[in-house]
Amino acid sequence: MLDNNLEDKLVTNQLSADLREKIVAIINRIPLVKTLKIELDELSPGTCKMSMVRDGTLDGIFVSLHGGALMALADTAACFAIQTLIGVEDTLTTTDMNIRFLAPALDRVTATACVIKAGRTLCPTEISLNDSEGKLLAIAQVTYIRLKKDIGRELEK
Repeated sequence: MLDNNLEDKLVTNQLSADLREKIVAIINRIPLVKTLKIELDELSPGTCKMSMVRDGTLDGIFVSLHGGALMALADTAACFAIQTLIGVEDTLTTTDMNIRFLAPALDRVTATACVIKAGRTLCPTEISLNDSEGKLLAIAQVTYIRLKKDIGRELEK
C-alpha cells in the first residue's frame, strides 16, 4: 500500500510541496496501486521511481513476477513522472507501451521512469526496471496522451 510517510522516502524538494501532495493523493486513490502494493520511492521533475515486492501472489507460469505486473508498475511510474512536469489538471491515458523482458523478477522491483518529452499532446517516457541488486530486469517505453481537462474527473470523486 502507498500510505508512505514521505519524510522516510527519498523525495526531492525540487517539486513544489503542493504538486507533490497532489500527486501522492492521486497515487493513494488508485486501487491497482494498493493491489500490487506499489510504493513511491522518489519523485522529482521528469522522474518517478516506484517499487513493488514479489511475494509469489503475482507470479506467472514460472516462479517470477508476472510480466503484466511489471508492465503495470512501469506504466504507473511513467504517468507520475509526466505529472511532475505538467501538473495534475490534464487527464492522461496510455496510447502505447512496449517492454523488453531481460531477466526474471525474483524479489523487489524498482521502476525508474524518465520523461523523454512533455509535449502538448504526447508524452513519451522510458522506464528501467531493476531488482534489489541493481540488475536490469526489463526496459520499457510508454507514451501518454494529454486529454481535455474535464475527461475522467468523475473518477476523482
